[in-house]
Amino acid sequence: MALSCIIVDDEPLAVKLLESFVAKTPDLELLGSFTDSVEAINAIKERQPNLLFLDIQMPDLNGMELAHMLPEGTKVIFTTAFKEYAFESYEVSALDFLLKPIRYNKFIAAVDKAREWFGRNSLGTVLTESAPVTNSPRTVPNESIFLKVDGEFRQVALSQILYVEGMKDYVMFYIEGQKRPLVTHLTMKSVEDMLPESQFMRVHRSYIVALDKIRSVDRNDCLYIGEEIIRVTEAYHDKFIQYLNSKFPGYKQ
Repeated sequence: MALSCIIVDDEPLAVKLLESFVAKTPDLELLGSFTDSVEAINAIKERQPNLLFLDIQMPDLNGMELAHMLPEGTKVIFTTAFKEYAFESYEVSALDFLLKPIRYNKFIAAVDKAREWFGRNSLGTVLTESAPVTNSPRTVPNESIFLKVDGEFRQVALSQILYVEGMKDYVMFYIEGQKRPLVTHLTMKSVEDMLPESQFMRVHRSYIVALDKIRSVDRNDCLYIGEEIIRVTEAYHDKFIQYLNSKFPGYKQ
């Protein structure tokens, strides 16, 4: 899959290095490079690249601030010398986090992850329509997310997530086979952006569910998943019924 990209970094040498990486990477098109983040945002909105290689510590407008201003179709791969920003990168749904000095093999791995993300989401409708409502876990090779839990990063397979519950400034990930949820400091919106819509759906202000973990749906549109009963609320009702009708035509008119 061909992807377009823009580089934003206030260090000219870092820009040159990333430009050289892009130049030797097949099907990766560079739309521009910028050392000024304020100047960059206008170009990003105009050119709407698929990917943004973005430094975090920059004058005037830092990378985290810029990431909140991006067009919907642009995804971020952060490039920074400061690993302490890794957790914050998840709050803006970054695809990856490259620690300087960046090696080409790490760069390629991040680009491959981006190709997978864009390929998966461009086919999201097809995948959702073909996915069964079942209690059997779906095998999704090498698909996972990292969550900061109790001060350390934990890798969690998407195929093992039952549902996610929001509670103020925290969210709880309920994992198959685990009695206690994983609690992390995120927003429900950031989690919604992080999880592929072909596999997960928000059905309540406080709940996102794994579609293939739903055991049954009753006449009141309550979902039975794990040991929890989750009610689909009005704000998310139409989208969920549309999903069910794609599995069982005429489920509810």
